[in-house]
Amino acid sequence: MESVEDVLKGAILLEERGRAFYTHAAGEAKSPGVREVFALLAEEEEKHKQYLARLLGDYLRTGQIRPGSGTPLEVSAAVLTDEVRKAVETAGFEAAAIYAGMALEEKAIAFYTEKAKQAPPELAQIYQGLARWEQTHLELLMALDEELRKRIWYERSFWPLD
Repeated sequence: MESVEDVLKGAILLEERGRAFYTHAAGEAKSPGVREVFALLAEEEEKHKQYLARLLGDYLRTGQIRPGSGTPLEVSAAVLTDEVRKAVETAGFEAAAIYAGMALEEKAIAFYTEKAKQAPPELAQIYQGLARWEQTHLELLMALDEELRKRIWYERSFWPLD
């Protein structure tokens, strides 16, 4: 079984990878609105990493987990504007990055959910909170992907069967 230290270090690495991915996606995005979405997601991943690093530092000093306050941010409503939805190119880098980001968030949710099942209660609470945070990111990306899919169907006259 993994130690608390190992699990927290693994979670920090997962957040660092997410931040790196979203930072790169923001740098490559052509649309300012889409760039803003990816930059926001990168900032969120950095906040998660800092939160986990504080927990790890406290744990190494005291041998205890002390969850701090922190609730999932509802990022989707704030950044999913009509401008952003219209700006995503159907076959461009943004579309691929959205899809890859969805996979990244799904993996993070699965990681945190699984760790919560195996962890002592105080650590399980942290993992459940992180899973909820990542779920808000996934929902944002899913909404963008849905908008993109509808546009592709319209542009190519692909209509689903009822």
